[in-house]
Amino acid sequence: MTERDPASEGVLDYIPALRAYAWSLTRRHQEVDDLVQETLMKAIANIDRFQMGTNLRAWLMTIMRNTFYNQIAKRKRETFGEKDCASGMAWVPGTQEWTLHGTEIMGAVERLPPHYRETLILVVMLGESYETTAEICGVATGTIKSRVNRARAMVLEQLGEVEMTRM
Repeated sequence: MTERDPASEGVLDYIPALRAYAWSLTRRHQEVDDLVQETLMKAIANIDRFQMGTNLRAWLMTIMRNTFYNQIAKRKRETFGEKDCASGMAWVPGTQEWTLHGTEIMGAVERLPPHYRETLILVVMLGESYETTAEICGVATGTIKSRVNRARAMVLEQLGEVEMTRM
């Protein structure tokens, strides 16, 4: 029996958060699993580069973010007949009434500029701290706080809601 590295075992605990973050980046259900799988493969292959005692979740999400943006750059150099692909039409949205508002909210989030959408999802939906999100995105903590605040206001505006002001 071989000894297992505790960091590599911890990687598996973050799969649900990685899936959620992958969805926020790709916004395509069929690409989520591929992005998570590639992230995990890179993380496990480079686990020796992870510094014990640092934030494993932030390290994984940084790998995912970099992988995603590298894929975008690669796709810009390639051309595909994606518009005609039937696999993009294989799922049907839910029909329950209670999903309507959730769908409206996610639509508003999806329409946000990428840097606002990414920070809103990391902080609000995935529960990452401002500091961790700043580390993942490679910007200052104050920038993250500002982006989250602006993203919330933009979503409320798109939904026709009036933001409550603090007294």
